[in-house]
Amino acid sequence: MTSWPERVEAFAVCAPGLAPLVAAECAAQSLHVEAVSAAGVSLHLTLPELFRLNCWTRCASRVIVRLTSFEARDFATLEKAAARVPWGRVIVPGGSVRLRVTCRKSRLYHSDAVAERIARGIAGTITGAQIVGRARDDDDDDEETGPSQLIVVRFDHDRCTISADSSGALLHRRGWRLDVAKAPLRETLAAALLAALPWSGDVPLVDPFCGSGTIGIEAALLMRDMAPGVARRFAMEQWPQAPLVAYAAVRSEARARAKPSAGVPIVLRDRDAGAIAAARANAERAGVLHDLTIEQGALSETNLAAIGTRGVLLTNPPYGQRVSGGADLRGLYARLGDVLRAGGRGWRLGMLVPPDRALAGQLRLTLSPLLRTANGGLPVELLASAHAVVFDGSPGRNPSANAAAQSRK
Repeated sequence: MTSWPERVEAFAVCAPGLAPLVAAECAAQSLHVEAVSAAGVSLHLTLPELFRLNCWTRCASRVIVRLTSFEARDFATLEKAAARVPWGRVIVPGGSVRLRVTCRKSRLYHSDAVAERIARGIAGTITGAQIVGRARDDDDDDEETGPSQLIVVRFDHDRCTISADSSGALLHRRGWRLDVAKAPLRETLAAALLAALPWSGDVPLVDPFCGSGTIGIEAALLMRDMAPGVARRFAMEQWPQAPLVAYAAVRSEARARAKPSAGVPIVLRDRDAGAIAAARANAERAGVLHDLTIEQGALSETNLAAIGTRGVLLTNPPYGQRVSGGADLRGLYARLGDVLRAGGRGWRLGMLVPPDRALAGQLRLTLSPLLRTANGGLPVELLASAHAVVFDGSPGRNPSANAAAQSRK
């Protein structure tokens, strides 16, 4: 059985646009970041540090560990190299394995043929190992096939890199969201919105389209310093020679850090009774129900001024493609702008919408993009306002900016 080196090469995979946020999380945990790319963050970690990253990351999708990297331009070379991979680090005798293979600009371009050679290498090294199937080529594989170990094989310009997934189920699966409303937002994306604003709990947070409550629950977990992955299991806990005592210490330390309350108003609203029921059930499972105010009601009934003179309205509103089937939502967005203005200049807006600004323009607010990513396969961006600045209704006109310009003359 091959032992682990003191530090491993890890890569925290994330959705488009989220890598800088993941890198900031890692820096906050004093983890050694090697590089940041569009796909994620490269790190050198000890196994306990790797476990801590899995427990604490709020924005990463999964964390993989490099087992080997080599050049191969023919299948004979690939088979020989596959037999030398230290499979015993991550696969137990009789264990099941899933393979994800991608080939890009390489002489070995047939992913099924590559997978076959990798499978032979595993079978020849690990007694009784079973290849239970092929994972999809993206990171959105929503169906897990039991406690199988995912092996990621990537060919790029004839270089083969083989990695093992340390996370297991994707990291947005915190374990509390069992009740889902329409067009659910992944927990990792909700956490990314909070980080990108950023919102640090200094002012109240309101979501008037809360759905199953993901944004508010993630906000409460953040304010209570609760590790998002502390209650779930990770693939790396099943690895041979895993330092389980060290992992248990990381979990215990994480649980000890949790604060008793969020300490800031977090208000979730939705007009749909089913969504409110889902939000309450999810919040209770997450252990933060007492930190949230969850109310059923229409957008027009949302009174920000009653919550405070300052705050953030952060939401994932319907935008046609996913909830309303293309219905005209212009009136809804106009009302959202009215609600924010009624709250006063101390209230700030953050909302996740498609790049098409037609609907966002109905708010008559000055908005800036803070984050561009994807949600449910759709390109989206986080738009935010500095405060509720009212347009005069004419295209390209901003009375506040005009007044400032006049004062400078």
